[in-house]
Amino acid sequence: MSRMRVFVTHLCLADLVVAFFQVCPQLMWDITDRFIGPDLVCRLVKYLQVVGMFASTYMIVVMTVDRYQAICNPMVTFQRRRARWNLPVCVAWLVSFVFSVPQLFIFSRVQIAPGVYDCWAEFIQPWGPKAYVTWTTLVIFLVPIVTVTVCQVRICRALQNNLYLKTQQQQKGGDDGHSHPLSSRTSNVVSVSKSRIKTVKMTVVIVLAYTVCWAPFFTVQLWSVWDADAPTETATFTILMLLASLNSVANPCIYLLFTVKFPKLLGTLLCMKHIGMKESLPEESTMVSSLYLSFKSHSDIR
Repeated sequence: MSRMRVFVTHLCLADLVVAFFQVCPQLMWDITDRFIGPDLVCRLVKYLQVVGMFASTYMIVVMTVDRYQAICNPMVTFQRRRARWNLPVCVAWLVSFVFSVPQLFIFSRVQIAPGVYDCWAEFIQPWGPKAYVTWTTLVIFLVPIVTVTVCQVRICRALQNNLYLKTQQQQKGGDDGHSHPLSSRTSNVVSVSKSRIKTVKMTVVIVLAYTVCWAPFFTVQLWSVWDADAPTETATFTILMLLASLNSVANPCIYLLFTVKFPKLLGTLLCMKHIGMKESLPEESTMVSSLYLSFKSHSDIR
């Protein structure tokens, strides 16, 4: 399995964690209005909810960094020995599990009214909620976004420089009638243009989808803790907070669209359907004509 497929596979696993341990429990919680379960389940659900957020985010980060290494430092990537374990993927999961540990101590099953229990967070007022949301936004959104932006900018600059050098050398070879061998730096463009440009594009689209889905969520979260008059009960706030979950739906769709077989398969199915409709029309017209001729001959005999 290629490195890119390993990253995408683990990204899909992280999205499944988000779907099963973040979206589903939250949906059941909203239906019942109160968290139904013991204290251990409360802490575990809150822990896994943040694990999914961290894993999905940092899997995108390590994927982008890997593309940066493959494009900008291809010799370093080539000289790496094929290890049994993918180190960047293991680091992403380790960071996700470790950074989510505070959830086990922040959330618990508490009594909010006589005989009424819910899974709530206990913060030191008044700075506790602000510190919690600000820290979460920093490590899950701002730092990853800055990292992947820097990597993508350097990747684009490297591709642009390499393509420019290749074009210049090809033009010089055409002018004097002799073919000049490409430098090692420029010759990398051949492999990049064929096998790695698509993965770079897919990574860019995944990063854009992540930014579009998660930016409103963290903006609303920061607004709600830093502004006491924030309209947290409005429908707009709810929609913007739910928009973050769409990122886990978008990632598999993006990978499906960028695979080689899916567009060809879709085009083949559409062409076969179109051809089938065309072939059905002559068959129907032939059937009508034969029926008409049989009726006509029958009337002539009479």
